[in-house]
Amino acid sequence: MVLYASHPKSNHQQMLEESSQISSFQERHIGPSPNDAQQMLEVLGYTNGNNTEESSHRFSPLDELINQAVPHAIRLSRPLKLPKAQSEYAALTQLKEIASKNQVFRSFIGMGYYDCITPPVIGRNILENPGWYTAYTPYQPEIAQGRLEALLNFQTMIIDLTGLEIANASLLDEATAAAEAMSMSYGFCKNKANTYFVSRDCHPQTIDVLQTRAQALGIDIIVGDHQTFDFSEPIFGAILQYPASDGTIYNYRAFVEKAHAEGALVTVAADPLSLTLLTPPGEFGADIAVGSTQRFGIPLGYGGPHAAYFATKQEYKRQVPGRIVGVSKDAQAKPALRLALQTREQHIRREKATSNICTAQVLLAVMASMYAVYHGSTGLKRIAENIHQITMILAEGLKRLGYGIGSEHFFDTLRIDLGKRSLEEILQACEARKINIRIFNARTVGISLDETTTEKDLIDLLEIFAGTDDLPFCVEDLALPTSPSPHLPLKRTTTYLTHPIFNRYHSETELLRYLHKLETKDLSLTTSMIPLGSCTMKLNATSEMIPVTWAEFGKIHPFAPQSQTQGYQILFQQLEEWLAEITGFAGISLQPNAGSQGEYTGLLVIRNYHESRSQGNRNICLIPQSAHGTNPASAVMCGMKVVSVACDSEGNVDLDDLKAKAQKHSKELAALMVTYPSTHGVFEEQIQEICAVVHAHGGQVYMDGANMNAQVGLCRPEDIGADVCHLNLHKTFCIPHGGGGPGMGPIGVASHLMPFLPGHSVVKMDGEQRIGAVSAAPWGSASILVISWMYIAMMGADGLTEATKVAILNANYIAKKLEPYYPVLYKGKNGLVAHECILDLRSLKKSALIEIDDVAKRLMDYGFHAPTVSWPVSGTIMVEPTESESKEELDRFCDAMIAIRQEIAEIESGKMDAQDNVLKNAPHTAESLIVGEWNHPYSREQAAYPAPWTREHKFWPAVGRIDNAYGDRNFVCSCLPMDVY
Repeated sequence: MVLYASHPKSNHQQMLEESSQISSFQERHIGPSPNDAQQMLEVLGYTNGNNTEESSHRFSPLDELINQAVPHAIRLSRPLKLPKAQSEYAALTQLKEIASKNQVFRSFIGMGYYDCITPPVIGRNILENPGWYTAYTPYQPEIAQGRLEALLNFQTMIIDLTGLEIANASLLDEATAAAEAMSMSYGFCKNKANTYFVSRDCHPQTIDVLQTRAQALGIDIIVGDHQTFDFSEPIFGAILQYPASDGTIYNYRAFVEKAHAEGALVTVAADPLSLTLLTPPGEFGADIAVGSTQRFGIPLGYGGPHAAYFATKQEYKRQVPGRIVGVSKDAQAKPALRLALQTREQHIRREKATSNICTAQVLLAVMASMYAVYHGSTGLKRIAENIHQITMILAEGLKRLGYGIGSEHFFDTLRIDLGKRSLEEILQACEARKINIRIFNARTVGISLDETTTEKDLIDLLEIFAGTDDLPFCVEDLALPTSPSPHLPLKRTTTYLTHPIFNRYHSETELLRYLHKLETKDLSLTTSMIPLGSCTMKLNATSEMIPVTWAEFGKIHPFAPQSQTQGYQILFQQLEEWLAEITGFAGISLQPNAGSQGEYTGLLVIRNYHESRSQGNRNICLIPQSAHGTNPASAVMCGMKVVSVACDSEGNVDLDDLKAKAQKHSKELAALMVTYPSTHGVFEEQIQEICAVVHAHGGQVYMDGANMNAQVGLCRPEDIGADVCHLNLHKTFCIPHGGGGPGMGPIGVASHLMPFLPGHSVVKMDGEQRIGAVSAAPWGSASILVISWMYIAMMGADGLTEATKVAILNANYIAKKLEPYYPVLYKGKNGLVAHECILDLRSLKKSALIEIDDVAKRLMDYGFHAPTVSWPVSGTIMVEPTESESKEELDRFCDAMIAIRQEIAEIESGKMDAQDNVLKNAPHTAESLIVGEWNHPYSREQAAYPAPWTREHKFWPAVGRIDNAYGDRNFVCSCLPMDVY
């Protein structure tokens, strides 16, 4: 989409270009048409006749705006070197060709990852449904009751299966959840121990991530045998795998009792499906349970995204990492859901936060919860019993073939002693039948079965180990009774999933209606723009999403041999090259699977770089006061000490204060964390000098990539002076937010930091100086990288740059239109903002007793999600329209904000009551308008239909304003009895 040409063109040439643009993805992605953009630029005072550039040719008005907004010193002087933009059809065709290079083998590797069946009703109506995947984090809960209910179901499911008292709304992956459990245990340690015991029977990727986390925090890790560990060395905690990684089911009760006697907390990493048959961790004394719900209908996806779980005891509720959905009540005393105990979050606690995780895997947790809703306790138990039955048959068959089984106590995984058979011979037979198994060593292999395993699979496996297609027995003769099973020593005796929610939607008709009912309670991008500053809620195009569900990407195990994943390797290579060109960096790591994890990884890379140069004493991290709350939390997790840097009256980093702090801590300075454009929504003119100051004192510059949507094609972090930067692919590069997750947070680094990028213990990567794994899978949530690949491939260099320009145009247009009503708090050198603007509402509290939340809730009556509220400055809203919103939608939002200001003016003038008014009582539900007496000084019509478009299509909030304090005082994080709904 070229808004204005620098040189005149012939009519023929113009027609050809316009013809090609009609079908270009760029035209679909960018909201304003050229004519609309022209009008917006005129509002801002930019026309073809007022060019201020000293040039022999006329720049377009849009270019002039960009030249005024973005400092010349940091501008990229050439186009990005990216492949030419492709049409949606062409890009899908090319990606399909790449995908075809992946070989989809039957996977029996296990290690916490299983093939599974996504019920089509869930796949089509959640995973492939923009009503679910384009929603934002439920920070405005009145218009997020659908996904909050689904997450409450998820928490209830986890509480029931683990036998513990509370659970959160999911974490990034099982290994990360284990690391969070270790950190929480460390915080509760009362015996002053500094050592954590890790069972050698844990999954190797979990051990890897634990060791990475422990090193930065100064924690000593003992990896050992829980059966022989004598507690001679004090420990503050321990983690056990249940069943063990090799399939063995151990009775951990005695170990747990000994650990508790030493004052240590015990975490159990448990497979949730096995817990339908096995004694839950809470019943044998575990303090924390973690694990993955991937096998609850979530595709393998070469490692993700998948929803991990975290459950613990009630007494630890304020230290639980991540988000917790809790029950409260609304203004009409109806039950209502919202995120509970939010004072734990990083934006409030900053460097005192218990974790840096500010996200969840919401979309995947919703899918997993609905898998349980659909199947119920009976269905889940049947699935588990079937898997266990075929595992017993396989074990019996292998024994008859002369193989030894590692343990007689197992659920779905067998460890097999090869005896005289060679490993090479077994692997050749596996490859011939397109089967993958786990390799422990040259003499031992493992097989994990799942709900997709068929009788044919069983026969193929037995024939592989028999070395012949002619088995000496019939598989039918091996059938054994499911119950009681001699191989399950710790049988579950307690009930689970007894709540009606898990027992009423077992037909597809009923589940379909339930899913649709929940979807209609949520405001997503299918309803209106979501103008959240720093969150970049842009178009998640259908063509970008389609490849996620292709089997060639979805059915690949993360530890499949790389010879079978050549398509993925091509995808990674191309995406890394493109992101390197966009950022200017020499190296990219795709492993971090969230923005917060990208921050953590980037700082770990810096930490190890300093240590490699015998400067391990460098542990001071300078962080501006305006920084994201995850920044200081990430720094503390990396063993750094946070020193705050002031901001000046314009919202920029106070250069004098930075220089003073850098000088004071010169010998210990590790890094500066800085967001660019700034968290205050402007391009700081002094950013290069800021970087130079830090470098002069031996530090490294970490750039938070949250605002990369204002940089792509215009400037590059490495050129500016950054040494490392994380990229929120779920923002700038179109991976959807999914109601609060998934995300991806890869990092780019300068050449001197490349040797320290993350490695992995299972999939070996070149480089001896690599830090340990930060995610369970080597390439994080690999399956959703196809979304960003499609976006870049379809936009091309020109499209990406144009998108950035229009994002800046849209933000300045909103700022200009709303400034007469709400002051714009911060502006750049030429009176412009970057891709977002902060509107100051603080005076309204004094003039009309109106709080920022009153405006946020009233926006719901107009059909909008509020912008970012009270961050980074209390009493303000931060608006980011993105490039995908049309002028019509921008005008509609501005009209709503102007109308709300007029409603406030009526309060200021005394025309409207200061306490009983449309803002204080917002949002208005349909029930509140219809049922009972109407005793307010304004009409029902004004409450419900404040703008013309609300009469054409009305989004009704499901509940009235929620009492957050009540919910925290009366903490409940599981499903309520059905009669309260």
